[in-house]
Amino acid sequence: MFISKGGRPGSLAVRFLHLILFGMIAAVPLLRAADNEDFDSYTVRVDAFWFNARPSGVFSGDRGDGFFNLQRDIQFNTYTTFSGGVDWKFTRKNHLLFGITPFDRTKHFEVNRTITFQGKTFNIGLAAAAQLQTNGYALGYQYDIIRRKRGHIGIRAQIDLFDIAGTLSSSAQITNGAFHVSQRARGSLRAPLPVAGPNARFYLLPDSTRLFVTGQLLGMYLFGYGNFLSTVDTLGLAVTRHFAIRGGYQLAQRLNINSKSNRIGLNLTQKGPVAGFEFSF
Repeated sequence: MFISKGGRPGSLAVRFLHLILFGMIAAVPLLRAADNEDFDSYTVRVDAFWFNARPSGVFSGDRGDGFFNLQRDIQFNTYTTFSGGVDWKFTRKNHLLFGITPFDRTKHFEVNRTITFQGKTFNIGLAAAAQLQTNGYALGYQYDIIRRKRGHIGIRAQIDLFDIAGTLSSSAQITNGAFHVSQRARGSLRAPLPVAGPNARFYLLPDSTRLFVTGQLLGMYLFGYGNFLSTVDTLGLAVTRHFAIRGGYQLAQRLNINSKSNRIGLNLTQKGPVAGFEFSF
């Protein structure tokens, strides 16, 4: 699922937005009613998640000479990767943040239509391989506009740097009596994107830090360049004061970068369940 050029956000993104906004509105009275002793008291927090990602979308060449679809052409399946971050809360309401989500997947497939990409043509029946790399790095700042004993609502702004590459390759072979030479086509892009949005955490039990929920929505519309949206919502269980288990669902990225003569185009969605650990000190 992805945003096409000139399209509208899909129903999944709309449901995420409604869920997060509803949860924040419902939590505000409870947050204001609490005292000043925070359940969520820490200086450094480290998150480490297993992410079962499903990539979908379209890679377009920078010369207007073709594209390949990650699902219809390549049949990319789900794959597992790592997603993590560090939160330094240097005052009660101010945070510095760093995050990383690496994506690197190679898929071998048989070409089911003639694919042209970056000046190379891959004919029907050819055995080929596709590699997708979309490593994401984030550096940001968050201010908690509401912080009380049972949680917070903050506004986060960050720069997401995407190191993106899509590669198609094939070896020399004979297909239906025709000899095909080995060839390789590659498009790459480094895209720094400013994004912003709300981040929230709320402890469900009035006198315990045992059970909590988190939610985040980040996005930006970049006019002629493209647009970006990501969300993550989790349920957490505190095992000790410094260690918690979290699980939920993540739309790691819904990224649209419009193609130009000197730039590849990309419609890419990476989404799936997440589970992992949280360490607070």
